[in-house]
Amino acid sequence: MTMVVICIVLFAIAAVFGAINAVRIVAADRAPRATVYIHGAFAAVSLVLLVVYSIIHSQAAPMVALILFIIAALGGFLLFGIDVATKKPPRWLGFVHGAVAVAGFIFLLVFAFAGGGGS
Repeated sequence: MTMVVICIVLFAIAAVFGAINAVRIVAADRAPRATVYIHGAFAAVSLVLLVVYSIIHSQAAPMVALILFIIAALGGFLLFGIDVATKKPPRWLGFVHGAVAVAGFIFLLVFAFAGGGGS
């Protein structure tokens, strides 16, 4: 369960930087590279830890949260790829990326603190 709590903390930090990116994109059409990289790094490390936890505890894994985070990560890779190609990513994709990630975070919180994770 400690690994799940670490994932929650890391995803929360990623969410803060994701929110900063979203605000900057709405205000200035582009987020600073540093916050984009920090957001991605924290989210990626947390996702890897969540995958490892799910493999180790396959009978009691937060599968819904994991699937949602994987979908959000794919959206994040797409956003990043479009941005690197010096094109402006569509705002709707950023919104969907964030909404799916928030849903995954909520499912992870429910799993961790409503008795879903027994180990």
